[in-house]
Amino acid sequence: MIEGISAVTLGTHEMARAFRFYRALGFEVLHGGEDSSFASFRAGTSYLNLIAQPAERRWSWWGRVIFYVADVDAFYDRALAAGYLPATVPRDAEWGERFFHLNDPDGHELSFARPLSPVSVQ
Repeated sequence: MIEGISAVTLGTHEMARAFRFYRALGFEVLHGGEDSSFASFRAGTSYLNLIAQPAERRWSWWGRVIFYVADVDAFYDRALAAGYLPATVPRDAEWGERFFHLNDPDGHELSFARPLSPVSVQ
């Protein structure tokens, strides 16, 4: 039985740029830095890793990583304050989460979300 995801590793063509992006969003650095070929950040009880890739290695849309955050709107404001332009504004989804999307500098799609409070049935 699967118990959870330990880590997600994303490729980057410019480690320094990607490293600064995730630091600006508040990810805690565990290993590596702007000049390393591999970096690791804490993402709750899991990890987000970055691995340097050669310029000739290309990828197209690959999927999305969804991170739960304490306050979606505050996190959206943090992204804006750091100079990043999210792909969407925060909104409530029919599947019961509030979320917004933001692409990292390498085009990886990230979603920052929070479950909506359960609606009580009367």
